[in-house]
Amino acid sequence: MSHPNAYQSFPNSFKRDLLAGKTLIGCWATLSNAITTEALGVAGFDWILLDGEHSPNDVTTFIPQLMALKDSVSAPVVRPSCNSAVEIKQLLDAGFYNFLIPFVESGEEARRAVSATRYPPQGVRGVSMSQRSNRYGTVPDYFKGINDQICVMVQIESPAGVAAARDIASVEGVDCVFVGPSDLAAGLGHLGNTGHADVQAAIAAVFADAKACGKPSGILAPVEADARRYLAMGATFVGVGSDLGAFRSATQALHDKFRV
Repeated sequence: MSHPNAYQSFPNSFKRDLLAGKTLIGCWATLSNAITTEALGVAGFDWILLDGEHSPNDVTTFIPQLMALKDSVSAPVVRPSCNSAVEIKQLLDAGFYNFLIPFVESGEEARRAVSATRYPPQGVRGVSMSQRSNRYGTVPDYFKGINDQICVMVQIESPAGVAAARDIASVEGVDCVFVGPSDLAAGLGHLGNTGHADVQAAIAAVFADAKACGKPSGILAPVEADARRYLAMGATFVGVGSDLGAFRSATQALHDKFRV
């Protein structure tokens, strides 16, 4: 197991392990609260996803959660609300190294996501000389080395994304291809039914295209049987639950124990 703060500094151990094909099991953090995120960090997950797409998070709530994970072995991963260079820039400056970019449907969109995380000439990231990511200007050679430390994972969650999966996976700087099963199921006409044969075939196709490009694949699978099936299919970056789901199921179970 990595030592505390291993994912908070150079080199980016999470990116190294991801690209090495290690199985990395994580959990979604959706409650937008530093205390609950800190509690997740105690569990020992390989990574924790701080969600800005389907949760009421923004940079002001993300920073306290990053602080709460400082002593955790879990690598913070952030999902912005969309593939926005402006939002990604803010999250980079806030101190995130690992990004999961939602709803990528083409190689061009994937290149745009990578570009947003790189300083020129490799990309378009705006320059602030002193921000949280470089410990307010005190990290030696930060600007020289930071581009290589940023990890970019992109979500495929539509039929168009599935069709373009190989183009997306082949983009330089895309480190992992991640399937969003719920949106994919909806896009294929099977809303709420990720187990439908059409959806499962699309997921398998994305995993295969990622493998053909030498890239790892990932997925969110809160149901244990699903998670184990996707691991057997070759996924190595797998989310197995969420803070909200764990809280909701545990509180319901506690109530039901004493229900008269």
